[in-house]
Amino acid sequence: MKHIRLRLVVAFEGTRYQGWQTQKSGQGIQELIEIALRRLFPGVGPLHGSSRTDTGVHALGLVAHVDIPANEWRMTPRKLVLALNAHLPEDIRIFKATRAHPDFHARFHAAGKEYRYRIWNAPAANPLLARLVWHLPRPLDVAAMRQAARHFVGRHDFASFTSNPGYARSSTLRNLTGCEVRRRGPDITIRIVGDGFLYRMCRGIAGTLAQVGLHRIPADAIPSILDRKDRRAAGMTAPPEGLVLWRVHYPRSASAPPPDSKAESKAKSADLE
Repeated sequence: MKHIRLRLVVAFEGTRYQGWQTQKSGQGIQELIEIALRRLFPGVGPLHGSSRTDTGVHALGLVAHVDIPANEWRMTPRKLVLALNAHLPEDIRIFKATRAHPDFHARFHAAGKEYRYRIWNAPAANPLLARLVWHLPRPLDVAAMRQAARHFVGRHDFASFTSNPGYARSSTLRNLTGCEVRRRGPDITIRIVGDGFLYRMCRGIAGTLAQVGLHRIPADAIPSILDRKDRRAAGMTAPPEGLVLWRVHYPRSASAPPPDSKAESKAKSADLE
């Protein structure tokens, strides 16, 4: 049976959910989107996400792909966004739907990801951001955090910054192309960009940088912590509410439009990748 492959950009506020992946206990975002898809397309295939997010973690640009039977496809991708969002809770939204190449895979074709971790650094918490930031009332030394963040850039073994996922891993080597700390008043954002991430790795980095900012860990200790390859050597795992999967990067070849895209009308061409 012929299928239409679609690429979805998904955003969600993850407080109420057990992460992206469908769970045996608790509810995952993937499951709710699949239910919404089945209401529109009874023969729809499984939804494949670019990333697995942990319980309570948020996303602004998670990418997923799904196959729709060609004989059930009766709308433009733009109208699909409206239809899916009508069947989803308000804390889950499809930002964009586009036609994708039949070989496109949201997970395996991803070339890199950007995460952002947000800290509210003021004596009083911001009640409007309570579910979106980690509140740290003690003043943080942002200059020291920035100095420490530079040590994470490059290809390193991040065993000291990842939690045990409960399964064997072939490697804990990862390459970070960016790690920086930005401050705007009490709002501190840690931006982490890399080709891949380990279980709770971003939260391990954020927690360690926070402890650098509290002068509990020296900024120049990061290289030796990396070398030890021991989770006990690094700082705490930051809580999930501050973490957002901001963006997933793909090579241009992975975003090529399907072979028949030239036959689409101008009105539809903006929805194709």
